[in-house]
Amino acid sequence: MRLVVYPHRLHVGGSQINAIDLAGAVRDRSHEVIVFGQPGPLVDRVTAMGLEFVPAPQPRGRPSPKVMRALRRLVAERDVDLVHGYEWTTAVEAYWGPRARDGVPAVATVLSMAVAPFLPLDMPLIVGTEQIADYERRGGRPGVAVIEPTVDLVHNAPGAVDPAAFRREHGLSPDALTVVCVSRLSPDLKLEGLLGAIEVAGRLAADTGMQLVIAGDGPCRADVENAAELANAAAGRRAVVLTGELRDPRPAYAAADLCLGMGGSALRAMAFARPLVVQGECGFWELLTPDTVPQFLWTGWYGVGDGREQGAPRLEAILRDVVGDPGRLRELGAHARRLAEERFSLPAAADRQIRAYEAALGTAPVRRRAWLTPGSVSARRLAAYRVRSRLDDLLGRSSADDFNARAVARVAPAASLPIRG
Repeated sequence: MRLVVYPHRLHVGGSQINAIDLAGAVRDRSHEVIVFGQPGPLVDRVTAMGLEFVPAPQPRGRPSPKVMRALRRLVAERDVDLVHGYEWTTAVEAYWGPRARDGVPAVATVLSMAVAPFLPLDMPLIVGTEQIADYERRGGRPGVAVIEPTVDLVHNAPGAVDPAAFRREHGLSPDALTVVCVSRLSPDLKLEGLLGAIEVAGRLAADTGMQLVIAGDGPCRADVENAAELANAAAGRRAVVLTGELRDPRPAYAAADLCLGMGGSALRAMAFARPLVVQGECGFWELLTPDTVPQFLWTGWYGVGDGREQGAPRLEAILRDVVGDPGRLRELGAHARRLAEERFSLPAAADRQIRAYEAALGTAPVRRRAWLTPGSVSARRLAAYRVRSRLDDLLGRSSADDFNARAVARVAPAASLPIRG
């Protein structure tokens, strides 16, 4: 097959890294893969993997007619068999461009915590958790597959990088227990947990010797910096260290004694054999153990707690329980690595992705009326979404990442649905 993989942007993030890594793994199975997208820092990763990159024009808004025209030209010139868009913006552009206009099959992957309701129902969809797939099928979407986020277990592994230079660069204490969180500093999903972790680090620094390292950047950088300053002042030392964005975050994972994270960041911590505390929202923190694995196989590496005020005390209790037990930390880290090897390897996910492509090859409409009804429904829902978004902007309640902010787990919590192992 000749494929176009279209990440929603090429800035550092879990969905984008997952798209690129899987594109490389699919290419390694003798398929031709072109990566299309707006240029960003991850272009270096694309080219380093030997993948062809074709830049997309910068859009004024999304979905973008200009981008759709460029995508259609690329598909026609290269005789592409299938287009794969990641997240709703690229998926809608692939649907209304090559799929609807030229009859070229298109697949959508959505790794957000919910699927946009205006994504056309007849577009084959891949999601990252069984819970979201179940929710979408119940809502009338027939073509839903699950491919859990993956991790490259060779690129991310104990001993893959030496953390010594990273420790020196950021002035990390060699004697402190180092807790690492690699995360985008964004308001939805992330900020609540980051501020809670900083608060806990300020309290635990004196009696546990803990230091918290936060690697990442984003729109909430000032909020995180202010909280870190307060925590360090309370601790009387540098208990919280902010590194900024790392194009290669592996040294941070390698330097960790324990990691905090969600989604792809959680998986990379597991690949480095690090004990993991999974971050969610509404006060959710949960230690990865053999007993908690089924929960995460259903909801993904994320959860919803009982209230924001419960978050910091919950995290503090977890950390106090494990930081003084090096043997247990090693055991939890080894378990995390074994789980990553058994469940989240890149080769296994690439095989599932190719099967999803093969299943989608016959789904593109050959006549206009075949997509007119689902396309019209999609267009009406998208128009309604835009109206609501503008109204939210006027009322000051807009969300920068609204489908993460409206997570399925809030509507259909794991406790109310069967857990699938």
